[in-house]
Amino acid sequence: MRTVFRQLAIAAVISAPCLYTSAFTIPQKTQLMQNGRSSVVLEASKNKEKIASRTKWAEARGHGDVAAALEDGAAATTGMTFAMDEEKNQLTVTPIKSLDGTVTLPGSKSLSNRCLLLAALSDGNTRVENLLESDDIRYMLEALDTLQVPVERDADDKTAVTVTGQAGPIDSPTPEESLELFLGNAGTAMRPLAAALCMGKGKFVLDGVPRMRERPIADLIDGLKQLGADVSCVEETGCPPVTINANGLKGGSASISGKMSSQFLSSLLMASPIVDGDVTISIKDELISAPYVSLTIGLMKKFGVNVKIEGDMEGTPSFIIGSDEKYTSPGSILVEGDASSASYFLAGAAITGGTVTVRGCGSESVQGDVAFANVMEQMGATVTWAPESITVTRDPNTKLKGVDVDCGKIPDAAMTLAVAALFAEGPTTIRNVYSWRLKETERMKAIVAECTKLGATVEEFEDYCIIHPPKDNKVNDNVVIETYDDHRMAMTFSLAACGGVNVIIHDPGCTAKTFPTYFEMLGSIASAN
Repeated sequence: MRTVFRQLAIAAVISAPCLYTSAFTIPQKTQLMQNGRSSVVLEASKNKEKIASRTKWAEARGHGDVAAALEDGAAATTGMTFAMDEEKNQLTVTPIKSLDGTVTLPGSKSLSNRCLLLAALSDGNTRVENLLESDDIRYMLEALDTLQVPVERDADDKTAVTVTGQAGPIDSPTPEESLELFLGNAGTAMRPLAAALCMGKGKFVLDGVPRMRERPIADLIDGLKQLGADVSCVEETGCPPVTINANGLKGGSASISGKMSSQFLSSLLMASPIVDGDVTISIKDELISAPYVSLTIGLMKKFGVNVKIEGDMEGTPSFIIGSDEKYTSPGSILVEGDASSASYFLAGAAITGGTVTVRGCGSESVQGDVAFANVMEQMGATVTWAPESITVTRDPNTKLKGVDVDCGKIPDAAMTLAVAALFAEGPTTIRNVYSWRLKETERMKAIVAECTKLGATVEEFEDYCIIHPPKDNKVNDNVVIETYDDHRMAMTFSLAACGGVNVIIHDPGCTAKTFPTYFEMLGSIASAN
């Protein structure tokens, strides 16, 4: 029988204590609720040094801080601007009547870091264009710099770099000493680099922020050990830091779990062509987020590597990479627009009844998160597809309705559904999102806490939740949204302003992880009540 987690919160009693019962372990820092508010530590808002570092990086890339970006946006657009309280580190998103316009999406986070790594492992130079400008990509670029992989930044285009491939494994530039790589909270850098560096030679320690030390990596480490790697993580937690003593690998077979994260499989796949032998990787239970694995395999093909798949991707597939498969630079590659980021604008159009077109991903996208548009259609929106764009609108006479959706393939975009659910008739059930608990923060707890503060009644279970919208879909005004140093919490809950209320986003700068200009872009297509 499924272990059940339930939180019942009465909308009118926001301060009522929230109780959980648990039969499995949740990281201690997110286990308790105090006065109706999650006890997840707001590391970003309290870590002044981190905020200063983030701001310095943003300014160096031409973004400036959040407030400056919004002021610049006011001169460039006819939309809305949002007030930033620097002292409190809070941004007030004022009531939004409608979202209307066209948004050109920044590059995909998942594709950006994959492209950088494959370019580094390839034979030849690769120009990567439309690279996402964000914290996660910065950590990967800094890691390549530390590893002395030549990366030339384009002086005229901040989203383009040229990577000089190593034509095989990346060896440590300091073979006699352990090389430390700090990767922040970037899972798309930590997992792939942990695998790739095992294939070369050298001693490495891969570490990150405190939350990274709570994000599991043991399944990947297990697979690497099966292939003969000398690699370890913290035994008690199964999380980073990761310690590597690499001396090259000769191929082999590995059987890993795919239940927690598809990134473990993707990381092994990307590293396999640089070993001296055939590699077979099999899934021993089930594979979640399979579209991300398909994305990885498709990208590997663009770099000249073919992966043979045996079995059903929906079951327990196996993947074979022959010893003759080697990476070759495609010369240049364009990073597709981020489909997860598209979800905020598409949901905003569905909620307000406006019309929004996102450019950069569409019917020919390789990203699974474009399926979020189908969920908006299920709720009552009208969706129009083009090869590289998606348009969403809603007839004002058609109300959004609650849905019951398996979001196992779109866990990031599923967060946006949680806020759209506040404006629907009837409950919305978001299923198969256990991976929320292992992300940048304990997202299940965070979603439940913040939706409750806005007036919803939320039932929480092990791998799904049921959101009952507030009475008459009227969300509470002037709610402070705690973001828990999670970029997607900030962007997702900004959409609560589409309910005609002020929403106060704590630590809006956390969006720098994937979308530094999000609030500027949101304001550019927003109209006020």
